[in-house]
Order: sequence, then C-alpha cells, then structure tokens
Amino acid sequence: MLNIKIPGFGTTQLKHLVCDFSGTLSIDGFLVEGVAERLNQLSRNLDIHILTADTHGRAKQALKGVNCKLQLLGDEKQDIQKEAYIKKLGAKNVIAIGNGVNDRLMLKTAIIGIAICLTEGVAVDSAAAANLLTTSITDALDLLDKPNRLIATLRY
Repeated sequence: MLNIKIPGFGTTQLKHLVCDFSGTLSIDGFLVEGVAERLNQLSRNLDIHILTADTHGRAKQALKGVNCKLQLLGDEKQDIQKEAYIKKLGAKNVIAIGNGVNDRLMLKTAIIGIAICLTEGVAVDSAAAANLLTTSITDALDLLDKPNRLIATLRY
C-alpha cells in the first residue's frame, strides 16, 4: 500500500494500480521500454491490474514476467467494464492510467486518474476525466515511485 498525503486533495491509501494496455503501456502491442521493470518495482507496494481489449493480441506475451493480473475485456461496453472493475476493487484505493475513450470512466472513478498521450494520442474525454496528463508512461509510473512529483502536481 502507498499512503500519499496531498494538500487540498487528501490522503490516499493506494492498494491497486489499474492500467490500460494498448496505447498506455504499449505501442502497437509492444511494451514501452522500462515499463516491465517499473511495474515489477511498483508491485512491491501495489497490486497491478492490466485491463485490455488487446487490440494487437500481444498483451499476454508482452506482460510475461511482469507481476500483474491481466484481464481481457469483452467487445461491448468496455468503458463500463473498466469502471465496474475499479468499483469492485474499491475506487478510493485505486490509481488508474489510460488513454482511450474506453478508459474515461475508470479515470474518473479511481481516486487518481492519469491520462497518457503516447503515439496513439489520448481521447479528449479521457484527458478531461483524469486528474493529470503525462506524455510518457514511464513518467506516469515514476509518479508512484517518487510521490513528491504527484503531490506537486495535485496539491491545491
């Protein structure tokens, strides 16, 4: 668990990191360099969950050796599936990272939502639903390893 006190935002007790795969952790189905190591490092304090429609069919292979739970989504209402997953975990204990339209509800529902803009771009609805936006998944993951960065961005 990670306890992070953010002035004006409150104290968060993060237990889960929930990430989208395609366009968030990966580009064209291939994990971004440095992501596996960061996820394994974070898994010491957080349960890592990857939710994906697996656009390129490579998620299972790309995440081999990563300490995470992979959840493949059905074809319909993926945004609602992701939101329900966050609620089931307990939204107040979840930080979520994503980029697509189907990520917007999970980014809004989690206590902290981070939108990512990689080469695939970021859906405007998801960027608006998030608490912050980064242009690097490794930078986003490093916010959890170096929480003063997160505090500096989210404090009032």
